[in-house]
Amino acid sequence: MTISDLRKTDNFFLLAGPCVIEGEEMALRIADRIVKITDKLGIPYVFKGSYRKANRSRLDSFTGIGDEKALKVLRKIRETFDIPIVTDIHSAGEAAMAAEYVDVLQIPAFLCRQTDLLVAAAHTGKIVNIKKGQFLSPGAMRFAADKVGEAGNDQVMLTERGTTFGYQDLIVDYRGIPEMQTLGFPVILDVTHSLQQPNQTAGVTGGMPQLIETVAKAGIAVGVDGLFMETHEDPSVAKSDGANMLKLDLLEGLLTKLVRIRQVL
Repeated sequence: MTISDLRKTDNFFLLAGPCVIEGEEMALRIADRIVKITDKLGIPYVFKGSYRKANRSRLDSFTGIGDEKALKVLRKIRETFDIPIVTDIHSAGEAAMAAEYVDVLQIPAFLCRQTDLLVAAAHTGKIVNIKKGQFLSPGAMRFAADKVGEAGNDQVMLTERGTTFGYQDLIVDYRGIPEMQTLGFPVILDVTHSLQQPNQTAGVTGGMPQLIETVAKAGIAVGVDGLFMETHEDPSVAKSDGANMLKLDLLEGLLTKLVRIRQVL
């Protein structure tokens, strides 16, 4: 798969799924529902699922069901629904392993300056989606993208996911979307992570899911190329990022509104 495959329509493309693979049956159910919705609305779709969550606040937080087991679930989703897959990697040594199962390697925001990680991802030949660090300006993302390009891979996407605002909040500066687009790469808005409220005293990240529609609408109005959303059948029992997830039952209604906005634009 190439980036041009995701941009084959005038519509935005969607990266969506659970935060982390909690089990095969759950992941397949979510993928099935999203595929039916995106096919109906004509939205190019990439299933998102982390095979492991390395960036947890507390040692006792759920991190996954095991790397190989989760990666096999991702491959089964890919083969069952004939859709591309995106997953996070956290170290250079993970790149080649994950690339055997997925189409897009995602670089977490707090690791976007890690040269070895970016180069290892580039060398797989997969699309590399780099999330903008909460601490970086939009313009500074050209240096992360350059590392991938100079390693021989021009298949790069950049993702806005909010900028640190105080200790326990994030804010989306929508000026950054067209600014990053001038670098020549597709720009994605990570709607749900932009609504996180980190550094809570309980050691569990909070969130404001009631603003998902607001942030998504604004992103589409600005002209973002793609949207990233984490969704779950019941966010209240999700094992990671439940506080800022979109309930799966709400996805079709939201995407329908967003398609209408894009059509008007």
